[in-house]
Amino acid sequence: MKEYAGDKIRNIGIVAHGSAGKTSLLEALLFTAGAVKRLGRVDDGSTTTDFEPEEIKRKVTIGAALAPCEWKDHKINFLDTPGYADFVSEVKGGLRAVDSALVVVCAVSGVEVETEKVWQYAENLKMPRMLFVNKMDRENADFFGTVEQIQGKFGKRAIPIEIPIGAQEEFSGVVNLLTMKAVLTQGTQEVESAIPESMLPQAEAARQELLDMAAEADDDLLEKYLEGEELSTAEIAGGLLNGISRAELFPILCGSAYKNVALPLLLDAAVHYLPPAVKKNVIGYHPLTQEVLERKANDAFSAMVFKTTADPFVGRLSYIRVFSGMLKPDSSVYNASKGKVERIGNLFTLRGKQQETVPVLRAGDIGVVAKLQDTATGDSLCDKDRPIVFLPIDYPKPMFSMRLEARNRNDEDKIGSALQRLLDEDPTLVMHKETEPPQLVISGMGELHIDIMVERLKRKFGVDVLLSQPKIPYRETIRSAVKIEGKHKKQSGGHGQYGHVWLQIEPLEPGAGFVFQDSIFGGAVPRQYIPAVEKGVREALAGGVLAGFPIVDVKVTLTDGSYHTVDSSEMAFKIASGLALRKGVLQAKPVLLEPICNIEVEIPEQLMGDIIGDLNGKRGRILGMENVGAGIGVVRAQAPLAEVFRYALDLRSLTQGRGCFDMKFSHYEEVPQRIADAVIAGAKKDKMVDEM
Repeated sequence: MKEYAGDKIRNIGIVAHGSAGKTSLLEALLFTAGAVKRLGRVDDGSTTTDFEPEEIKRKVTIGAALAPCEWKDHKINFLDTPGYADFVSEVKGGLRAVDSALVVVCAVSGVEVETEKVWQYAENLKMPRMLFVNKMDRENADFFGTVEQIQGKFGKRAIPIEIPIGAQEEFSGVVNLLTMKAVLTQGTQEVESAIPESMLPQAEAARQELLDMAAEADDDLLEKYLEGEELSTAEIAGGLLNGISRAELFPILCGSAYKNVALPLLLDAAVHYLPPAVKKNVIGYHPLTQEVLERKANDAFSAMVFKTTADPFVGRLSYIRVFSGMLKPDSSVYNASKGKVERIGNLFTLRGKQQETVPVLRAGDIGVVAKLQDTATGDSLCDKDRPIVFLPIDYPKPMFSMRLEARNRNDEDKIGSALQRLLDEDPTLVMHKETEPPQLVISGMGELHIDIMVERLKRKFGVDVLLSQPKIPYRETIRSAVKIEGKHKKQSGGHGQYGHVWLQIEPLEPGAGFVFQDSIFGGAVPRQYIPAVEKGVREALAGGVLAGFPIVDVKVTLTDGSYHTVDSSEMAFKIASGLALRKGVLQAKPVLLEPICNIEVEIPEQLMGDIIGDLNGKRGRILGMENVGAGIGVVRAQAPLAEVFRYALDLRSLTQGRGCFDMKFSHYEEVPQRIADAVIAGAKKDKMVDEM
């Protein structure tokens, strides 16, 4: 592939709901452009961009995949993105690397949940968009019904620039509303002809709507149009270009990826209407002064890493979008996000998994660098003398967690390092080690997300793991005060063991933790043994009397005791204080506590009632609700962690994927007796199993 200047490069993210046909469309576009010799199919796992084993197995896109092609003296960097919510990090990262989006909508299913979400992501970035109504050859395909849906969701400024000729099995081409010519697909050729007589009224009406929109996008055109003058095809195209570049007009095209119908027109439109890679200057800030900076394409080198992959053989691959200047092999760059210098080796581009070495990456281009040591997804690379940091990628917080453990002991030492390699790839995967109860927890966007992570651990790094529900970190406390004696006395020849204490045990306010107080007078317990008494108490608090959970929010006062000049020792007093603590807690009305979480749920406002009802059914307390605009409602509540640790799955089911939530620990509360009895019984059963 030859080198292209930035004004001849188009960077386009292909986005859609899962199964709309994104990957098949991209495959057909690559074939049409001559970038691939054979047309791959999703069903047989032969597409260019779905090359990972997990993608082939499930027939879904999991990671953003780069696929450049050449078309009419332009380079188009296509980025195929996932259509499922679990892999949103790949979509959000990918959209930061491109300048426009091609939104694919199925002519049968219409606008679906993820279509709405990715549209909003692009809207937030003020990104130019073009829509393609795919699968026009399918049974029940309905172009005009789909357009009505699109305009209902995204506004009337989404406007067809072509309409189909025929539908379903009869779909054979399109009417180009700018040229008012029919473009028919005959084999591998596209033939231009007159519009069929039966379609003329429909085509003229659709063209009139297009004229209205194009004229409104340009003041000079609008004035000419209102004065009744005829607009030329070039003027209409110019008006469209103005509106599209400002993300005010969104052209709708149609075709069939499967039958390869109307795809050259789509490539033509991408080159003509979507913005060049160097059209806009980029904004960042100075890493030290925080001064806002603007970079033009011909300024010093700057780039952003928008994706990272971990390969056990090649190492780390960093996908970068160059915003300004140029990057050459065997050079050094500055990671302004980390304050580190990185050495650049070879540069290459990827078409799926196929590598092609390139001599330079110029402003506007996208490429890949291997083996950067300190660089992660979202980092900014630049000239050290002209540092700049770009705004971070806005990733959602993980919403679903599972407990992770090695299937066999040989893998225990490898889990951490292997998992870290995968975390480097995916910013929405988070790992944390919990000490009480001891467990390794992995959090992600959903069940599929975690399942695929487990498969990759085994395939890439040979680490086999088991998933299970995370253990809930219950606690125990007391509701009344007691004074209790603890004595440890043992005589077995020679020196014996003797420790004797009196403890006052009393409850504290929730969240107060543990307080130990020494109130010994007159040396009843010698000073050197006081730390041993406290240590014995702390060790006993670590495993409660009800179900073995830590005891919290108690004050223990050492009030009295006795000792033996020969037989007393630190160990004896530690044992005595532990005995006293456990015996005292049993008499102090022990209760079980559970973690309570604050939950904030964002959903379409018409679903607020369903969400409130569901949270009430999970022993939740509704704290408030509000409408925040754009048809979005927010519900704030508190609920026990035991009821909501799988809330990501429940919310997705309730809202068909339209909801999101944030959850944080708030405090501990007493567990209702019926539920506490079940938890205690379960804990005792687990202990028996562990001891077998």
